[in-house]
Amino acid sequence: MSLVKNFFHEVKHLPGWHTGVKYVAFAVDDYGSIRTAKKRAVEALKDRVSGFGGYMDYCDSVETREDLHMLYGVLARHRDAQARRVVFTAYALSANPDTAFMLREGRYGYETLSTTFARLAAEEPAAYEGTCQAWQEGMEECLIRPQFHGREHFSVPLLERKLARGDKDLQANLEVASMAGLAGVPDMPGVAFTHAFSLHDEVLLAQHREIIREGLALFETTFGFASTTFTPPALKLHPALDDFVAGLGVRSIDKPLSGRQPSGGGKSRRSVNFLTPPKGGQAGKLVRTLSFEPCSGNKSDPVGQALREMAAAFRWRKPVIISSHRVNFAGHIDPANRQQGLEKLDELLAGMLRRWPDIHFVSVDELVQIMEKGEGE
Repeated sequence: MSLVKNFFHEVKHLPGWHTGVKYVAFAVDDYGSIRTAKKRAVEALKDRVSGFGGYMDYCDSVETREDLHMLYGVLARHRDAQARRVVFTAYALSANPDTAFMLREGRYGYETLSTTFARLAAEEPAAYEGTCQAWQEGMEECLIRPQFHGREHFSVPLLERKLARGDKDLQANLEVASMAGLAGVPDMPGVAFTHAFSLHDEVLLAQHREIIREGLALFETTFGFASTTFTPPALKLHPALDDFVAGLGVRSIDKPLSGRQPSGGGKSRRSVNFLTPPKGGQAGKLVRTLSFEPCSGNKSDPVGQALREMAAAFRWRKPVIISSHRVNFAGHIDPANRQQGLEKLDELLAGMLRRWPDIHFVSVDELVQIMEKGEGE
């Protein structure tokens, strides 16, 4: 690592909430969301959709029963000094675009997450039958803890415009029940298809509010409890929505350490954020410590890099929130992808426990409660 990167990884921990306890939480995005339905969809899309590509398009699909059970096997092998096992905070979507409806009617519609799982169990029982039960088992065993990632992961206004335009890349996706590699549209500058709450016009804030309100209600219906933290897709959320989300019971919102947030008119505004607890009626800020994406190919030593960044956080008495995505542990399209991700996860967990046997595994929403109560400072 260069001296500049080393310096950055140290100083970024100076501001924000501190603690003398070595808390470790995993924040893993995209659970429940459709992307590329199956291997056959990959073959159908890679030649018809010019934007198709990258490891998410090629490997990410709705988690299967086997995906979850194999993940649980790795998580359950590792315990902290309090005998607590690792818990994945799975940021989940509570609905998905209803591709069959959109293909048939030519307008946008969504299906609930429960409907997605029921549909997949009927279409591919060998992979998806019992997936809902696997979710429930993981929750009961405290190995997976869902939190809110949005209603759907995709920009509804953008999909509505692409439907009206008859865009061929969307048509190709609908035919194979997928949402991968979609291009933007010229009259929505700065809005990518996976950015559910990015916007080009502030008039869409009302629609975003309704999507969030409905998505949180669906989340509670699906999982049996209300989510108290929120990670918007791609960490894009107009600042005007922060207080609205807090009013719906969300205590902390995921924010990028440094990034641009949509401000309307195709413009964005740079913000710098630090880990802060909720205060009064205002939501706190969650800022992830490091990225662990072992299947992306972006780092030659993802485990070593993660351990070095953890060491920097602990030196400055900061909790560690490890950012990741479901694709690293997804094997429906490519079982070798899942195997690689799980092996690296196992290696990371073993390495951190050898180096810091006094770490405390927590879920992200549990960490927020600790911060709010002032425990561990």
